[in-house]
This record gives sequence, structure tokens and C-alpha cells, in this order.
Amino acid sequence: MRVDVDAPLDAEWMRGRTALVTGGGGREGGPGTIGWAISRLLARHGAAVAVLDRDPAAAERTVAQVRRGGGAAVPVVADLTDDAECHSAVQEACDALGGLDTLVNNVAAWNAAELFDVDPTQFDELLTLNLKTAWQMTRHAIAVMPAGGAVVNITSVAARRAGTVYGLAKSGLESLTGGAAYLLGERGIRINAVELGALWTAAVADNLPTEAREPRRKMNALGTEGDCWDAAAAVLFLASDQARWISGQVLAVDGGGPARMPYPGVTRSPAQTKDHSGTDALAQTEDRPGTDAPAQTGAPS
Repeated sequence: MRVDVDAPLDAEWMRGRTALVTGGGGREGGPGTIGWAISRLLARHGAAVAVLDRDPAAAERTVAQVRRGGGAAVPVVADLTDDAECHSAVQEACDALGGLDTLVNNVAAWNAAELFDVDPTQFDELLTLNLKTAWQMTRHAIAVMPAGGAVVNITSVAARRAGTVYGLAKSGLESLTGGAAYLLGERGIRINAVELGALWTAAVADNLPTEAREPRRKMNALGTEGDCWDAAAAVLFLASDQARWISGQVLAVDGGGPARMPYPGVTRSPAQTKDHSGTDALAQTEDRPGTDAPAQTGAPS
């Protein structure tokens, strides 16, 4: 279905759809979790949502909030490291919602351990939580999904330089996304990923001291802080028919990537746009040394 430009401005992008969000449980306070925000936003846009979490209280918390807002949601409790429980979770969601056409693979376990600082058991655990669970859930979900279905995987900018086991697993998840696109395309099912940058979420707040928040904010090109709702908005787009011709893609939600680093020994002058006569003024964007030396055109940036 193409975009209906005559629809009301408050049109619900997920109306009539049924979604299963893994790791969708909510917290009692704090900045919120990614899965909680995704569940809330999909429901706000008309989806009936199965909120999956291994913590029954967390799943119920999100479901209660969705229902209070007038949406439809059911809790599903499962340990996704167990393939049999993945299968049961999909069936439970399908039965409760009357079908399943959307899967969001959000379960993850962050760990700063570098590639060779873990033992085989830890290595397997991190790959299972961050990659294998998504593979298992997708494998079972596509068995019941109709044409027009959508899978959205949550990954991380850590995948770009996989020096940690977590990053390696997320890199694998991005490869899975691209590889599965043409396979699932034969069934009319789309699959994409949302690659998250340094958002401030409940999980991050659990692992970083408060004083790290401000310098962390400055690490991206926009110099602003993202949160769980930025992630949810990207998932909403990729899960909806607004992205009906997009599959196999990784959408970065990272504030524009890393901030520009100053080149050693070089300063940058502000740009001038136009002078009062309306003609283009000389653009003062050349990289200049910190002295009064002539401009170094073509200096590295």
C-alpha cells in the first residue's frame, strides 16, 4: 500500500498490524528501555503488540501502559536462549493477536569485553544473546508471517569495528539482515535493521556514571543526545508500509556519526555566507594553522 497523502494527519501507520517485540518489558522509572518505547509507539500507531520479556513483571508493566493509552497488547514470557521457547512464544503471540506480521528483534546483552578477553563460554553466551536469539525468533516467525510481513533487527554502531564480542555479534546480525533480505523477499517479507548510536537509555544509565553523560553527548556530529524514542521512531518507519520497498538495509540512528575531530595543529575559521551586496563573500572555511601563516588550501579535515 502506498502512502495515502489524503489521510488525516494523525493517521496510524500500523493500523491492522500485529507485532511481537522481544525485550519489550518496561522499568518503573528512569529514561526508559528501547523495547518498551518500541512497544508503546507501535501500539500508539494502531498495532496489536505482544510484549515479550523473560521478566513477567516487566512485560506486564508495558502492557498495562499500552492499555491505559487505549492500545492493544498482551504479555509473553520466554527465555529466548531456548529455541523451544522461541517457537512457543511465536505461537502464543500469534494465537493471542490472531496472527503475526511484524517481528522486532530487540533482545541484547551489552558487554565491553574485547574479542580475546573472554573464555569460550562467555563468547558463546554473548553471541547467543545478541545474534542467535534473533535468528531463532526470525526462523519461527517467518513460518507464520504472511506476505507483507516485516522483521526489524536492533543492532549497534559497535558492529562497524567489531573489537568486542558484542560488536562481533551485532556485525553478524547486520550480515544476517542483508543475507536474509533476498531469501525472505521470495515470500514477500521485508527485513531491515536499526543501528543505534550512543543513546541515553535505562540500560546505558545502569552501566555508565552520570558524569559520563555530557561528554558522551558531544561524541556525535549533531552534538545532541538521542533516547529510546529515537530508536522507536526508526523501527516504526521500517516496520510500516511507509517502507514497503525497503529491505536488507541498515538504518543508522546515531546523531550523524562521530563528531569531527580537530586536525592536530590546525584551527578552522567560521564560514561567511553572503555580503551586503548579495554576492557570495569569500568562504572562510579553509583549515588554517594556529599562527598567521597563509591559508593551507586542501589541508586535511
